[in-house]
Amino acid sequence: MCVSISEKPKPKTYTAEFKASVVKLALESGRPMSQTVRELGLSKDTLYGWVRQHQGTRPPDAEKTASAEPLYEGLKRLRREVSILKEERDILKNGPPGAQRSAPVGLETRGGVD
Repeated sequence: MCVSISEKPKPKTYTAEFKASVVKLALESGRPMSQTVRELGLSKDTLYGWVRQHQGTRPPDAEKTASAEPLYEGLKRLRREVSILKEERDILKNGPPGAQRSAPVGLETRGGVD
């Protein structure tokens, strides 16, 4: 058996299902990735590459999106309140629309002798 130095072993190919199950195992098992790598006989770089690829292509976590919804609802509520407060401030500052301003009480006549 004669093996040439220029011959390299073929890289192993894995199915997409296998990769997905390994990534799920690595992320959800709670064990260190180094342990998962040893148990499955994979290289550390291979597993980390699959995890990176998986995290770059997956949709945003529903958990994160769900936790952001109350924040957006609160923001909308606060914006409505600010709008109402601005209207109330303007009414107090300028008076109701269409109303004429009168002089403050006590300033219509001077308290002198006529």
